[in-house]
Amino acid sequence: MMRSSRAFKILTLFCRLVLACTFIVSGFTKVIDPWGTSLKINEYLSIYGMEQLQGASMAFSIWLCGAELMMGCMLLFKVRIRLISIFALVSMFFFTLLTLLSATLLPVEDCGCFGEALKLTPWQTFFKNLVLLPLAVVVWWRYRPDRILAFNFSEIVLTCTFFSLSMLLGYSCYRHLPLIDFLPYKVGVNIWEEMHAQPAADEEEPQTVLVYRNLRTGALREFTLEDSEWQDASAWEWVDTRTEGDLSAVGAMIGEFSLRDVEGDATERILTTPGRVYMLCVTRIGQLPRGCGQRMAQLVRRAQAEGSEVICLTPDPLYEVTWLDFEGMPVRCYNIDALTMKTMLRARYGVVVLDDGTITDKMNCRDIRP
Repeated sequence: MMRSSRAFKILTLFCRLVLACTFIVSGFTKVIDPWGTSLKINEYLSIYGMEQLQGASMAFSIWLCGAELMMGCMLLFKVRIRLISIFALVSMFFFTLLTLLSATLLPVEDCGCFGEALKLTPWQTFFKNLVLLPLAVVVWWRYRPDRILAFNFSEIVLTCTFFSLSMLLGYSCYRHLPLIDFLPYKVGVNIWEEMHAQPAADEEEPQTVLVYRNLRTGALREFTLEDSEWQDASAWEWVDTRTEGDLSAVGAMIGEFSLRDVEGDATERILTTPGRVYMLCVTRIGQLPRGCGQRMAQLVRRAQAEGSEVICLTPDPLYEVTWLDFEGMPVRCYNIDALTMKTMLRARYGVVVLDDGTITDKMNCRDIRP
């Protein structure tokens, strides 16, 4: 009996540590990128016909990922273990069912369980959850006799600490930029070189496809990057961007980078410009906050003083050559795909700095300093 009890305690310890580490890694990789998690939540809401809830996706993103990180920490340090084992079991049941649906009836390309740090297919995620679910059952069963609401002062302190740190981490990364950048457009990447990296001999030439919905008929239509009809926001609504052909995830996303206006494609000129180029990213030209506009204006003046080029990137459709005025400092604007800009900069407004085509800095608008 003692051997059986001791073996079960060792098994429980193993299950608890594996669950804790999984929740911590999964929660951390997502909470440091609340923008990316919000996009994934919106994708799920769209699939399940709950688009009306998308306005709350950012708040839910921070809460969900922070709660997962907090749960992992509490499992690791055995804080409120009876209560947290119930939450862990319910979570594993829910996400196992969700990933099964994502792999069968309502497919998605990536479940997003580890954010941008590790991409898993829906089936891979389902089998991962299928392995973790029995571990959650073991932990729940081991602490089942304990009182749910029994706790002491130290547990209250640790619970509040884990909660505060998790939520503050998510909120800080929302206000600024991800603590760790797992995205293709990270500092040190030369976009032009990555776009033209030679694929392996057995890989097909990739083709970027833009999927838009006709606002009048509701019909979906596919465009290439060379088409310009999709830029008419009064007629078309963006639905998806995908890359056809065999290519790594990083290469596929880099390959979608394109800068255009009514005069044509400006991608090569901008990315091959020697010296420094400041790319001001503006999600909505008409909604640029005043404080953000002032900081960008200071940046434009500094760029002029150092002889650097400044351009404006926006997913807003441009029907003519557009110059955005920053306190009397006109800056030429180019169209960029909305998803590409969100992948390059996790902020509504900010700046990406290129030096000889290589990304050397990225800043949320709040962090731009004169």
